[in-house]
Amino acid sequence: MRRFPRSGPNSRDYGDGPGDGPDPAAGPGGSAPSGDQPDPLPGNLPVPLDRFVGRRSEAARLCLRMAASRLVTVTGMGGMGKTRLAGYCAARVQNRFCGGVWLVELSTLRDGALLDHAVVEALGLSDRGGHSPRSTLHRHFATGSALLVLDGVEHLVPECAELTEDLLRRSPGLRVLATGRRTLGVAGEQDFPLGPLSEEDAAELFRERASAVLPGFGSSGGTGGRPAAVRELCARLDRIPLAVELAAGRLRALSLQQITQRLDDRFTLLTGSAHGHAPRHRALRTAIGWSHELCTPEERLLWARLSVFGGDFGLEAAEYLCAGGDLPADRVLPALDGLVAQSVVVREERDGADGQARYRLLDTVREYGADWLAELGDRDRLRQRHRDWYLGLATWCELDWFSPRQAEVTARLEQELPNLRVALEYSLESAEDPHLGQYLAGTLWFHWVVCGRLAEGSHWLERTLAVEGHQPEVRAKALWAAGLLHALRADTVRALGALHECLDLAEAHDDAAATAYATQILGCLALTDGDPARAKTLLTEAVERFRGLGELNTLVVLAQVMLALAYARDGETAAAVALGEEAREVLVDSGEQWALSYALYALAHARLAGGERDRATALVVASLTLKRELDDVLGMALALETLALLTVAEAPEHAAELLGAASCGWRTAGPRHPSYGARGEDHGARAREAARAALGGAAYEAARLRGRRRGLRAVVRAEVRARRGRTAAAQRAAHGEEPGPSAVEAGTRSGSENADARPTEGRPREFGAPGAWRP
Repeated sequence: MRRFPRSGPNSRDYGDGPGDGPDPAAGPGGSAPSGDQPDPLPGNLPVPLDRFVGRRSEAARLCLRMAASRLVTVTGMGGMGKTRLAGYCAARVQNRFCGGVWLVELSTLRDGALLDHAVVEALGLSDRGGHSPRSTLHRHFATGSALLVLDGVEHLVPECAELTEDLLRRSPGLRVLATGRRTLGVAGEQDFPLGPLSEEDAAELFRERASAVLPGFGSSGGTGGRPAAVRELCARLDRIPLAVELAAGRLRALSLQQITQRLDDRFTLLTGSAHGHAPRHRALRTAIGWSHELCTPEERLLWARLSVFGGDFGLEAAEYLCAGGDLPADRVLPALDGLVAQSVVVREERDGADGQARYRLLDTVREYGADWLAELGDRDRLRQRHRDWYLGLATWCELDWFSPRQAEVTARLEQELPNLRVALEYSLESAEDPHLGQYLAGTLWFHWVVCGRLAEGSHWLERTLAVEGHQPEVRAKALWAAGLLHALRADTVRALGALHECLDLAEAHDDAAATAYATQILGCLALTDGDPARAKTLLTEAVERFRGLGELNTLVVLAQVMLALAYARDGETAAAVALGEEAREVLVDSGEQWALSYALYALAHARLAGGERDRATALVVASLTLKRELDDVLGMALALETLALLTVAEAPEHAAELLGAASCGWRTAGPRHPSYGARGEDHGARAREAARAALGGAAYEAARLRGRRRGLRAVVRAEVRARRGRTAAAQRAAHGEEPGPSAVEAGTRSGSENADARPTEGRPREFGAPGAWRP
């Protein structure tokens, strides 16, 4: 075991950060008394050859943890900087230990039986009396205080745990700081998990190391004047310290742009030959391979199979995908637990949208596992299972959308979006089952719409529809979903093309449902194009078709909501109110919230057209409240524009701010709809015109810019909170519920009472049944 030169008491000042100033862990004896320079304390900490960068908060917390516990283990995957952080903190607190701070580097030790000998050698102890190494250690640590740093314990966990527990029991003044991929499992041990660097620390580390090989890199006039490029490179390296340092070393031969371009083969690129690094740290592949060697066969197999996930994942998905062959289903959880313990898999701090724990692999670790999966020849099978799991998830979410669980469904799909993208990509690559990609992209129609991902949804639908497929019903659904997204993006030509192709395909294969949905969306297009008369005709036909099919879901009720909006824009406010109220009642009964928010929005239009501004305001605020809960970007933008129109006469400056915030939503959701025609039903355009006339051009633009800077969600949150109390009575009046609860309260109550209800055909109260109001 090699010996390191002893460091003097001033070695604690070799870096920036928490080492500057009083040491929070040093205690009363933490600093040397004034006067003569004290004799150097015993120890063998190496003096670092370069500056310690970043990890300021982690270093401060680790020092405090070391002061509170006699055994602390810094854990993390290879290359995270565990050794460097432990050495830095040990140097900072060494004045506390009259017996010295001793480093035992274990990476080269393979035989656990020699552990005691290695520690004795690192401490520079000798015994000519025939005592065992353990006895020598007992006598050495019997009195005084000392800190023992065991670096790299993961491959000798049983031996290190036994030695540590024995020494701590016999030596009251001893403390142990260990580093490794996993903890020792000793009573009283404190785990200190170490993750990637922060964005700022990673960039600082890159610039610091780059300046060593390329002088002037970090200066304002040097080649490091591109902070965005440095941040992008560090992000692609997962902000792993070892990877960042190795990439900086490549600046000897490559430019920053070349390094970034070559990261697709990062394991070849990121190799180093610096003699100051431990062998396991000279290449990124070697560092991660060191973790791989320490895994059991089941853990290695699970690591490879987990690489098919595109983002974080839950236990159920891992068990479905990864079980089989040499990894039985009941062994997935123990293997996953082992990978978490060895810092290969990261357990997320927060549970998922479904209340389940979530796990993830860093991209670098995932890439290593993917290489092994390819070597095993099992990649295609695992990717197919991955796609099938997320096909099932999308199907379940669409069925559960017409229920009180919409917020949960939205959160779940947002969380799983990276994996859904991976599943869509595989569906496009798999020539055998093109209809599965069409099915997945079409089934997610509500996610693309509600979460403001119209452009992305259109992208996936266009790509999947470019392949013909052999299931006409699946293709027809993808076509009307594409038509819906194109219509919402104001791309009328492409919307009409998709919808008419859907109608032709539906007629050829007697697909009544696809015909009804396509007709409904054509009615919506007529409405946005300023033709309420044609919109009424098409939407009435769609409602009748749905009634004949016995369909009841979000889009079905939304057809009647849009029909109410068409009547309102055609000046028939009584019919619009009747249709909207019927739809609202059905939606409140079901616990559905998203379509309810649009029913309230349509009723607001009807009340505003009838001159009932207070009722219209209350309805818009109620709609906005629901849209905010669901994070409906498009809906929030529409509601803010209507609210701006209702506000502009009394507060034109505030109305301009609302319009500015709404523009943020349109930038996310897609292009703004064209005007609704000569009748001027475009509330946003009318509000902009009125606000500009009241304020003047300069003042209007300044107010609108303030709203844009605040952002859509912040403005909506503030608006809902500010108006909630003032509009409660108006909300009740607007829904004919005086003196009962407001629409929002009723919807919430209904949702909680019907939390387990699932929509089915043949409900006791059928939507649009005979006896109900009909246009």
